Amino acid sequence: MTSMISMPNFSGLPQFLRTNGQGFLVSVVVAVAAQFLSEHYGAPAMLMALLLGIAFHFLSEEGKCRAGIEFTARSILRLGVALLGARISVELMVGLGAELIAVVIGGVLATIAFGLLGARVLGRGWRFGLLTGGSVAICGASAAMAISAVLPKNEQSERNLIFTVLSVTVLSTLAMIVYPILTETFDFNDEVSGVFLGGTIHDVAQVVGAGFSVSNETGEVATLVKLIRVAMLAPVVLVISLCVRQFSDQQAEGKRPPILPMFVVGFLIFAALNSFGLIPQAVIELMSSTSRWALLISIAAVGMKTSLKRILDVGGQAIILIVAETVFVALFVLVGVLLLGH
Repeated sequence: MTSMISMPNFSGLPQFLRTNGQGFLVSVVVAVAAQFLSEHYGAPAMLMALLLGIAFHFLSEEGKCRAGIEFTARSILRLGVALLGARISVELMVGLGAELIAVVIGGVLATIAFGLLGARVLGRGWRFGLLTGGSVAICGASAAMAISAVLPKNEQSERNLIFTVLSVTVLSTLAMIVYPILTETFDFNDEVSGVFLGGTIHDVAQVVGAGFSVSNETGEVATLVKLIRVAMLAPVVLVISLCVRQFSDQQAEGKRPPILPMFVVGFLIFAALNSFGLIPQAVIELMSSTSRWALLISIAAVGMKTSLKRILDVGGQAIILIVAETVFVALFVLVGVLLLGH
């Protein structure tokens, strides 16, 4: 009798969970541990997730966690980047003024160009120049992961991504401490301090920390400027994706990437919906929190995919390049603001 009863077919979902569930859960545990360390000891959560992930590298080499770690590093990352769009709105950007917006956008584009030029001078590949320049110019680890997702892969791709995330997180933390001191030393007003901090520090969390350590107005301006840089993520990734597609015959895989990656489409859709006021504030906060956790979980997975030895193989020239990019964007924004008379 029971053999004649038609049962629903759930074979697909259990198989997916069996394949990816364990690796995903391990990444979640590492991310939660990183967040705990961040909240109790003040260390950047992204940095903690990356370092803890590297410590569990052996899980990605073989065994039941490997597929789930790959899935998390790829798909959960894209989800996190897409949800970032909910934080962007045209109204926020217009409030800053056209001249300051031009300085911020000019800093993003100039830093990426500087990264490409610096990589060539130092004998590094164009992929590395784009990756480091874009992460420094836009939003640190989030930008590094988004740009890496559309770049053609080679044997150094994962190593370069880990190095970039690690470097921009460390540099951003140092900037969070040093840059507010500079704003007081040079006696900047709240607006100039906010534009300087928001236009130069890599990661959003460090921008918020640095800005509000100076004053509430500085913190608000710094956060706004930082979100303008975050808004540049979608067009920059789109341009890179189009360029890669145009020259995709040079890729080893021979597979043409999509014209517009779906996570960029999601980013733009959420940004547009927020600009028209179609997303309630409570939902925006939920999406923002989900995005942060998705990026934290995915960076833990990315850390597990890469060995510490491979990171150390990156070389001193790479360190020189990413430090030079950090100094360049700081000087560009500072000079731009001062020339405008703010």
